Amino acid sequence: MKPSKDDLKKYLECEGTQILDLMRKALEKQGKKTITYSKNVFIPVTRLCRNRCGYCTFHRDKTKTPILAPDDIMGRLKKAESYGCREALFTFGEAADQLEPVKDQLEKLGYDTMVEYIYHLCQETLKNTLLLPHTNMGILKFKDLKMLKEVNASMGLMLETSSPRLMKTIAHRESPGKDPKLRIKTIEDAGKLKIPFTTGLLIGIGETIEERAESLLKLRRIQDKYGHIQEIIIQNFRSKPGIPMEDHPEPTLLEMIKTVAASKILFPDVSIQVPPNLNRETNEFFLLAGADDLGGVSPLSKDYVNPEAPWPEIEELERITRSAGFTLKERLPVYPRFISEEYLSERVLEKVKVHLDTL
Repeated sequence: MKPSKDDLKKYLECEGTQILDLMRKALEKQGKKTITYSKNVFIPVTRLCRNRCGYCTFHRDKTKTPILAPDDIMGRLKKAESYGCREALFTFGEAADQLEPVKDQLEKLGYDTMVEYIYHLCQETLKNTLLLPHTNMGILKFKDLKMLKEVNASMGLMLETSSPRLMKTIAHRESPGKDPKLRIKTIEDAGKLKIPFTTGLLIGIGETIEERAESLLKLRRIQDKYGHIQEIIIQNFRSKPGIPMEDHPEPTLLEMIKTVAASKILFPDVSIQVPPNLNRETNEFFLLAGADDLGGVSPLSKDYVNPEAPWPEIEELERITRSAGFTLKERLPVYPRFISEEYLSERVLEKVKVHLDTL
């Protein structure tokens, strides 16, 4: 029987040795001896964005290069291929093509929208490299998701929170794209289209325990209906100099442990990921609380969302997983159970199959 809202609140509020019991329960649900990761290259195609989140350092108001050019991107992809990367993570500022600098450069490149441009980039990635595209570009219309499915192994959008209350707080009051209704619709549309999907929560941006529980349950209801969510990221807010939320407290280690464990208990069918570069000193605790994925790790590109937090080396990840009693295993950006004609286009499936014998 799935946990109720009251069960989740109990998990998230437990104290003392109850936390150890919660971790044991989550580990039983996890039930695997392997911890996965994806070797990727992070391509920030544009960092202009309509949102002004209180915790963000990704967006830029002004830049000499509003959009990375195709030749620049292909050079990065070829270098990533030489490093053995398998995933090309394309990230955008949300609704960037509504901004004049991006509109102007898109027109010069011969495209009307960012979706058209990313489609071209993903198509070229499949044609000219062994890398598999994974696109994360904010809320999208159904027709745009359908178009991008043809050239992506998976896609993603963080829910962050299902609470509309946070739209009135420092976290999201200047970010129309963080409206939970819009983000939930995109996640549901991806389900209707059978797109292997990554989503997750951002912990510590002002949400209450009850709102965390409600956010997890909302994702559970979506997963029960569509079954397309392959991983849920539980990401901790980190304070950074110069952001509006610079003085906002970060979530505690125990808050994160309880959220990770509760997520695994609620989602035994979905991988739970905690970003390893944001938690270098505490990763083992999350593995012992049911987390079973370390996400995308790049040997050559930084985390442009959290530039102050460098990626750990693969050797460090191996040490972390071994010390917690697990084995590290590389994965593709699409999880094994989604590798089929039901979830992948013919051209993506063909490229995925090239990798299967080498993992």
